[in-house]
Amino acid sequence: MEKILLEAPVFNLEAALEAVKFGIDRLELCSNFPEGGETPSAGMLRFLKSEVAIPVFVMIRPRGGDFVYTQNEQIVMKQDIQLLTDLGADGFVFGILDEKGKVDESACKMLLRTAGSKPCTFHRAFDASSDLEDSLERILDLGFQRILTSGGKNSLTEGLPVVLDLLEKAQDRIIIMPGGGTKAEHVPILRESGYLKEVHASCKVAKSSPNQFINDGLSFSGMPLDFSLRFGVDPEVVNEFRSVL
Repeated sequence: MEKILLEAPVFNLEAALEAVKFGIDRLELCSNFPEGGETPSAGMLRFLKSEVAIPVFVMIRPRGGDFVYTQNEQIVMKQDIQLLTDLGADGFVFGILDEKGKVDESACKMLLRTAGSKPCTFHRAFDASSDLEDSLERILDLGFQRILTSGGKNSLTEGLPVVLDLLEKAQDRIIIMPGGGTKAEHVPILRESGYLKEVHASCKVAKSSPNQFINDGLSFSGMPLDFSLRFGVDPEVVNEFRSVL
């Protein structure tokens, strides 16, 4: 049986190093978990590439929110790809839509040209697009290697029937990588399509912080601060995936 690759999104250094230690095949390096991922720091990538041997794909997203970017934001995305290529990025993860929710082909072409031979994933901007089947064909024609998707739903559990349909439509033309609340129990169902090649799962676990002091009167962006928790990678969850991949 062909091995299924397991990719984990990581948002901090501790989680990245744990993911490698526990057997993840590829990292998707991001920042800003509450926003669903933004471009990480150059220093983070440089350090990781000096410490780990597995591929590190880097999120290229200049801000949270929607996926319609100004010309200036697109320039920032292009420059991030150039800078992070020089620091050893193995691939890139991005997606741009137009105002009507369609794949912005000209903007994506520009970033793909900048990435050169580096493989690129169209991320869950796909799920925010107005027509998933139309987006699939546009992304395929552009030359992306894979699409990360939860089937246009909040989680893979909800979008599983749509992802199965996408696997069937894409077949071997492009990798459909299920992700977004992925559970090990999803894998046998997805395998039945015959086209599952990669799975995206955070395998995250909340961990206690050594911090012992919280200023109850302080908040950032109107939200109370909680320094007591941070996310790492759960080896038991990784093993659950390994048992079915």
